[in-house]
Amino acid sequence: MESYLFSGFLGFVMVNMLFASGRRLVPFSQYYKITWGKSHFTSLDGGTRVQLKLDNRSGSGFESKSHLLSGLFDMKVKIPENKSQGVVTTIYLISKEAHHDEIDFEFIGSNGPPFDLSTNVFTKGVGGREQKFRLWFDPSTDFHSYTILWNQYQVVFFVDDIPIRVFKNLGNKTSYPTQGMKVEATIWAAEEWAGKVNWSKGPFKAQYQGFDLDACIVSNVSNPRICNYTGGDAWARIQDLNAEQVAQYQIARRHYLHYDYCTDKTRYAQPPPECQVQIKI
Repeated sequence: MESYLFSGFLGFVMVNMLFASGRRLVPFSQYYKITWGKSHFTSLDGGTRVQLKLDNRSGSGFESKSHLLSGLFDMKVKIPENKSQGVVTTIYLISKEAHHDEIDFEFIGSNGPPFDLSTNVFTKGVGGREQKFRLWFDPSTDFHSYTILWNQYQVVFFVDDIPIRVFKNLGNKTSYPTQGMKVEATIWAAEEWAGKVNWSKGPFKAQYQGFDLDACIVSNVSNPRICNYTGGDAWARIQDLNAEQVAQYQIARRHYLHYDYCTDKTRYAQPPPECQVQIKI
């Protein structure tokens, strides 16, 4: 019933040129490699689409070949079909240090609608910044675009080009992701917190496409502050959402945000600094 909230509104919004110009069809192997569960990985459509499978023996995952210092990371994902409780499908950025940085999209499997999408930001090994959304569509029936903008000013999470979350860099007032990170994607069972998996409904299959990288790639691991741009760097200069994006953001959070660490009084007596500069809804 709520899905119409965006459909009418978006007809009046100009196409964001940043997204429209940044999506090229490239093979998986150009920028990515399989990291685990090779027998549960399938390459499709000449390598421009891949499938990760989960059964009671294994899941699977892949990651970017290079570390990245910032960028506009966009991938299309179709998660497993209904009756996937306990199954977690992910796309995220993560550094490899013990005190790691991480920027997460996690799709929490369910036995039907609503479908939950969890986002999180870790800095220097500290997370606890979950914001969870109930999606306005069924992410298991078709591909949808999930995008992370990460630059020196902000981290922005987008779903189908709609901004749903903004995490600002406030300098010394709060910690911010600054370490070189890789893009990773996985499918796995999280029965300890996401629910018991009904393995009779498996195997569970997630598909990914859109493997272009529009990012700053670390070119010298001994000096990780030096990097090469894979495309343009327009994303590197974006400090704020534009007016159309602010309106989209407000709709998304007003209707689909169902958990926000910023308002969780059992976790924080006072909201963290980054919560105090969120866009008003």
